Amino acid sequence: MRFLTNRRLIWFLTIIGVYLLYDLAFASSGGNGHTGNGGGHESPVLDVLLELIVILLAAKLGGDLFERVKAPAVLGELVIGMVIGNLQLVGIDFFEPFKHNLTLEILAEIGVIILLFEVGLESTVRDMMKVGLVSFMVAIFGVIAPFFLGWGVAVLFLPHESVYVHIFIGATLTATSVGITARVLKDMNKINTREAKIILGAAVIDDIMGLIILAVVTGIISAVSSGMSEGISSGTVLFIILKAVGFIVGAVIIGHWVLPVFFKFGFRLKGKGVLLSFALLVCFLLAYLAGKMGLAPIVGAFAAGLILEEVWFKDYHDRGEHSIEELISPIATFLVPVFFVRMGMLVDLTTFAQIEILGFAAVLTLAAIVGKQACSLAVFDKTTNRIAIGLGMIPRGEVGLIFVGIGSKLILNGHPVISTSTYSAVVIMVIITTLVTPPALIFSMLRGDRKTDHSLSGSQTEG
Repeated sequence: MRFLTNRRLIWFLTIIGVYLLYDLAFASSGGNGHTGNGGGHESPVLDVLLELIVILLAAKLGGDLFERVKAPAVLGELVIGMVIGNLQLVGIDFFEPFKHNLTLEILAEIGVIILLFEVGLESTVRDMMKVGLVSFMVAIFGVIAPFFLGWGVAVLFLPHESVYVHIFIGATLTATSVGITARVLKDMNKINTREAKIILGAAVIDDIMGLIILAVVTGIISAVSSGMSEGISSGTVLFIILKAVGFIVGAVIIGHWVLPVFFKFGFRLKGKGVLLSFALLVCFLLAYLAGKMGLAPIVGAFAAGLILEEVWFKDYHDRGEHSIEELISPIATFLVPVFFVRMGMLVDLTTFAQIEILGFAAVLTLAAIVGKQACSLAVFDKTTNRIAIGLGMIPRGEVGLIFVGIGSKLILNGHPVISTSTYSAVVIMVIITTLVTPPALIFSMLRGDRKTDHSLSGSQTEG
């Protein structure tokens, strides 16, 4: 009989973690901040190290618990962050400084840049050109319908807010976290079906369109908050749209000519880690340029991943270096959970006691689900499982959290575009849409298989 089973190990780590946190919370000098007992001030790096210990351990425990019930690990990271961030409700305020630590915030921002870089790496411009008209139309329908539904729900529940707030909430509903859908399809051995190809193809375009919408809406709000209190002209809006589209198109065109030479130069350099360093240089440069242009840095990070072609790295692979995806993965494993746990920590659970917030979250979730079902209208082939395609586009996951996180930092008329209560409502929507997709998609795909089998048996009987 094994003494240290997985479950016992988890409980052991949890007990040790609770003991350490209890000791830190009540043994630190005065119980305030993270200063030691010796009367002097500890190095700020110790605060960051302690926060990383707590966050990384919490992220892995939360992710493990959710994985055990067949739910995405990212939700476990989010929920455990919500628990940590609201422990002050039961008298434990030790974790409150975590929410305001600038270094931790920067690490989380870099984490989300790495995450979008990874998302971009999963697709290429060639993949985008191959998805076909059906996937393109699915993406169009799957962006337009949720955007206007979200806008309408925001007008209904937040009539006192600015139209720009309503538009931003609509933008948060355009996102799709197709990674969850892809995992379900892969587990069902359906990844090569027509439905899967349409969904995954549409997701590439959906990501690009969602990020362009985010860039445009963010640019409009930034322009308004910088002094255009009476609003902005249609010409300014057109300029922001052209700037967002032009950035991505320009990155693709320029990258196609410059990056092969750039990586050939890197190949001549001696030492380890050249490929990883040069890939990160491209990612951070485009993220920086996007930020300087008034766009979200994640737009640049996604564009960087999108334009990197595997064929440029053949020489690196021949001399034994790993692929970029493999090299980036450990960095993402470290930084991305910091982002999601911190996002959870910023959720105020007291807002869940407000009936109007729960009502807003419920209707917003309904709009998010119904909006993506509009995707099925773009599929005219009756032999294709159109309902499954709509269900596959539902989960908002990490992409929705990224959108709302950006909104919580945008300031309009002296207040965040995404308030604390709205933030909580959107988080509820993200959690529900992410949890409901796997079982609904499985049911729809199996039901479609039964219909196909029934049709085939019927035709054989007639024959």
